[in-house]
Amino acid sequence: MLQSSPISLALLFVTVLLTTACSRQGIYENAMDWERSGAGLEVSQINVGELEITYLRNREANNGNTIVLVHGFAANKDNWIRMAGELTEEFNVYAIDLPGHGDSSKPLDLGYRLEEQVGYLALILKALNIETMHMMGNSMGGAITALYAATYPEQIETAVLFNPAGILEYHNELTELVLAGDNPLIPTQPGDFERLVDFAMEEKPFIPWPILGVMEEKAIANQDINKKIFSDIREAGLNSDFRDAIKHIEDPVLIVWGKEDRVLDYRNGALFKQDIPGAQLTILEGIGHAPMIETPEESAQLFLEFSQPYRSNNDQEKMVAR
Repeated sequence: MLQSSPISLALLFVTVLLTTACSRQGIYENAMDWERSGAGLEVSQINVGELEITYLRNREANNGNTIVLVHGFAANKDNWIRMAGELTEEFNVYAIDLPGHGDSSKPLDLGYRLEEQVGYLALILKALNIETMHMMGNSMGGAITALYAATYPEQIETAVLFNPAGILEYHNELTELVLAGDNPLIPTQPGDFERLVDFAMEEKPFIPWPILGVMEEKAIANQDINKKIFSDIREAGLNSDFRDAIKHIEDPVLIVWGKEDRVLDYRNGALFKQDIPGAQLTILEGIGHAPMIETPEESAQLFLEFSQPYRSNNDQEKMVAR
């Protein structure tokens, strides 16, 4: 999704139309480059085995701690731009396109269960030479973040789970729709992407129509891989292994949940808090499934306040080392 105000995005759109003969794809690419640059980010790629992984990172490195951002199902690295823009001056930010998502490789014969995705993420971070980090994840990425903390506790400084998947004791609108054979998270025809945005978010960002159209085309083109991933992660949500695993998390964990979430019921947050030793829970009124998009400044501030006791010494040590 996009950063910035409706006015600034509209001005960019008009400027592009007046000064170039861009196609919709060209307008989309220019707009995304502008958004990333404004947030202090740039796109990079790395090969991990047979997979090509695309990610965002700081345009300029700094002395701060590292933050790794893990998107949700059928989402991508750009979902973090709005919040990352609040953090790149102080932290080194990496937003990863997981396998099967965004601009990374999308093999249909790969396994996409949560624990498998944790393994892929570990290989990606090893290839990037990231040894310790603060990690944040949304939805499916929140479940992956929780499992990563349980599996690699020595690597995690803090973990923030935005509306995480993995515990489904409380059902809501999505469950009813999926059981009826209608999954609003997987666009398959024109009009479905706008429906997805309306369903997932309460405070929706402004998206100019040419950019929205390209996003929809990409989502529809990815429907086969999205159906495969959804099937794989749905299995993980129906067994007790996930809850058993997160009970062993040793790292500081903050759970943030938008109360108006129609994808994953916010009441599951209390169960995450119950299962993860010492976890904190914040419920955001008037926010849906993607707090980092819907209220990026507040989401970043929650992380800054929560992580402060666990990063100040590291920051000071880095400054002394320099």
